[in-house]
Amino acid sequence: MYKTHTNGELRASHIAQTVTLAGWVHRVRDHGGVKFIDLRDRFGLVQVVVNPDNQAAAQIAEDLRAEWVIQVFGEVRSRPAGNENPNLPTGEIEVVAREIRVLNQAKPLPFQINKDEEVDENLRLKYRYLDLRRERMRRNLELRSRVEMFIR
Repeated sequence: MYKTHTNGELRASHIAQTVTLAGWVHRVRDHGGVKFIDLRDRFGLVQVVVNPDNQAAAQIAEDLRAEWVIQVFGEVRSRPAGNENPNLPTGEIEVVAREIRVLNQAKPLPFQINKDEEVDENLRLKYRYLDLRRERMRRNLELRSRVEMFIR
């Protein structure tokens, strides 16, 4: 099974459910052996937790880089008190990874996708398939689609 939920739809009502997610690795953070992966798809971002006692998943998480495409099997739980992120729709929950599969690796990127920094226009046009993954461009495409559908 490819995925059971999109990354942006998980909420507190999904706590204790087993889910399968897929998407791009947005960011990986290491906090004393516990890895936190921000997993992104076109619908949103969710935090995935990889505990060091799950050696298979921890080994894969060690090698992950930005924009790799992965699939995560795990259980939804609420974030510990005080660690909620009110800036994210999925900020109340996190997914504890039971298994991680790398679906595709990415070469080093010519510019950062997860940062809103100015990038040379020629570079953006040369790598437009990467530029379309940026949040600003995704919102622009969605707005354009909604406007065209309204007009039709």
